Amino acid sequence: MYFFPFPVRRALQPMMIIGFILFAAGPGFSEESSEPIRIEADRMVSQEQENSVVFIGNVDASQGQVTIRSDEMTVYYTQNDKAQGKTQSSKVKKLICKGNVEVTQDDWLGTGRRMDYFAKDRKVILSGDAKAWQGQNMVSGKTITYYLDEKRSIVEQDQSKPGRVKAVIHPDSDSKKK
Repeated sequence: MYFFPFPVRRALQPMMIIGFILFAAGPGFSEESSEPIRIEADRMVSQEQENSVVFIGNVDASQGQVTIRSDEMTVYYTQNDKAQGKTQSSKVKKLICKGNVEVTQDDWLGTGRRMDYFAKDRKVILSGDAKAWQGQNMVSGKTITYYLDEKRSIVEQDQSKPGRVKAVIHPDSDSKKK
């Protein structure tokens, strides 16, 4: 395990992090995107044995149209295939964000205490007082599962506790003009 006590901006020298954050086309946190993921945080801990890197404090990450902010982000990546040579970079497998999570894509905003992102499925799961907005419309529940490519959400509430999924939908302003 490596610990970097200085701000991650200094730690993110090109050769040091490039191996796990670059990908081999599509928008936002895709394992197939040619755009790099840009991450800034107060500190970074590399855990090579677990194929992960933890970013801690004021985490701000983006790729293409997707932006994620949280208190902590753990990036899990695949191991390089040594048979493919040193030019093959690692790919992000999943992200786990904790604390004050906020994820945006275009006009969609989701918040919660935790976010799990699965790169292969391009699926975001927000949990812990999860809320999502699209424009002025809002939904809330225990968990919100958002499929980035389909721009489709599933909102669920904890069945063991009282409470329900909630939504606030504003009528389209164009329909008022008719």
